[in-house]
Amino acid sequence: MGDLQDRNRAVWSAGDWDAVAQKIAEIGPRRLDHVGVEPGMRVLDVGTGSGTNVAIPAAQRGADVVGLDLTDAWFGAARRRAAAAGVEVEWVVGDAEALPFEDGSFDRVLSTFGHMFAPDHRRAGQELLRVCKPSGSVGFTTWLTRGLSGQLFRVVGAHAPPPPDGIGVPPQWGDREHVRAMLAPAEPEFTEDEVVYTARTSDELAQFFLDNFGPLVTLRASLPPERVEALDADLRTTYAGVNEATDGTLRASAAYLVTVAKPA
Repeated sequence: MGDLQDRNRAVWSAGDWDAVAQKIAEIGPRRLDHVGVEPGMRVLDVGTGSGTNVAIPAAQRGADVVGLDLTDAWFGAARRRAAAAGVEVEWVVGDAEALPFEDGSFDRVLSTFGHMFAPDHRRAGQELLRVCKPSGSVGFTTWLTRGLSGQLFRVVGAHAPPPPDGIGVPPQWGDREHVRAMLAPAEPEFTEDEVVYTARTSDELAQFFLDNFGPLVTLRASLPPERVEALDADLRTTYAGVNEATDGTLRASAAYLVTVAKPA
């Protein structure tokens, strides 16, 4: 797993995750409302990135927050954003498969499309539960296969080498039965929601992700020029295909699964 985690670290250090996070900034506060975050609670945000989605909004609600990520590449942006918001967050480098905290350390353990990229899904799911207090809640969002983000996974999967045997792939976290198996014996509850992307054109949004989304940035860097052209064309065609706007602009929805569970 060490080589895979090194590769993941390189992937999520590439591009500009802080810019990508702004596109989905509304999702974190919605989830804080869903699980309930109150002053004085101890909250862990797994896969925090630059803290936009959960860590900083939770701190603004008076929680004692730790933001954890596999790489510290975005902690500079996180600190700037936290300072601008007038809050303090503890930023920690760590692995979702081996969280560096004692059992039952947090009232809320949250992840916004973070832990779903860990290679060992079972370990990642069990770690979220392990560090949560028995009276607390684990809550996370994972992309569904329909809509814009599901199509992004399809494009990446079509152009990237297949994962090693036995390694989970992120879209599996959009399947409720898979999530149940990864969290068992905890019994999760599910809802669904969506985020809407807008842009001047579908090509503009496709280029934004090609330039800034770490998995696409690193995939393009690994391919010969002709395959980069094919990847770029595939993403542009795909985004045009999911466009709901009829005036030449882009409006596309991305559906996601919301999971809440309590330690068994």
